[in-house]
This record gives sequence, structure tokens and C-alpha cells, in this order.
Amino acid sequence: MITKQRKATLVGKFGKNPTDSGKPEAQIAILSERIADLTKHLETHPKDFHTLRGMITLVNRRRKLLNYLMDRDINAYRTIIKELSLRK
Repeated sequence: MITKQRKATLVGKFGKNPTDSGKPEAQIAILSERIADLTKHLETHPKDFHTLRGMITLVNRRRKLLNYLMDRDINAYRTIIKELSLRK
């Protein structure tokens, strides 16, 4: 589970200011953190299909935000991909 402090640090790093959580970069960073937490959970509980479905929903939401960011600002897209290590 992502804490308020961790979310605030992600928003501060990727948003315009520490309270700008609506920026696509900040939303992608928060979703990536949540996906990482759920991945760890699913490694220990492989039959938790409810959590698996929720994680797939988060991955799809992140993919849509990444596509939006790629269409609007390719440089910001490349930067966030590199900083979050989303592509190999």
C-alpha cells in the first residue's frame, strides 16, 4: 500500500508543484508504485484473482496515460519512461 508521504514525494518529483497530482507524469508515477506493490503481493498470493484484476485495471489506466503523454509531449514521455524504468 502506498503511503501519503510516498505519494507526496512522487507528486513533488513529477508534478509542477508538491500539490499538483493531476499532471499525467505524477499520475503515472503513482500508478507505477501501486502496480509494484500489487506485484509483490501477487508473488506471495498467486491465486488472489481479485487483486490480479485490480492490477490489470491499473496497468491499463497507466497505459492510457502514457499514450496521452506520448501524443502531447514526447520528451516528457521519454523522460518518465527512463526515470521509472518502464521499458527495457
